[in-house]
Amino acid sequence: MTHVSVARGSTVQDFVALAEIELCGELMIAASDADEERLSPDRIDEVLRGAVECPEVAASVGGGRCPGA
Repeated sequence: MTHVSVARGSTVQDFVALAEIELCGELMIAASDADEERLSPDRIDEVLRGAVECPEVAASVGGGRCPGA
C-alpha cells in the first residue's frame, strides 16, 4: 500500500517562474506601447535590463532598483 502525503495550508512559490512571468509582462507592455509591429532586439534588451533592475524581479534574477524609483 502506498501512502501519499498531501500538503495542506502551504503555498509553493516558484520565484524563478514568477520572475519570468514578470519579464514577459514587461515585454507585452513595451510591445503594446510600440509604434512598430515588432520590438527590435535592442528595445527588448532595454526592457529586460530595466525589469531586472526592479526589486520584484531582482530577488530571483539579480539587479538593483527600478529606473523610476
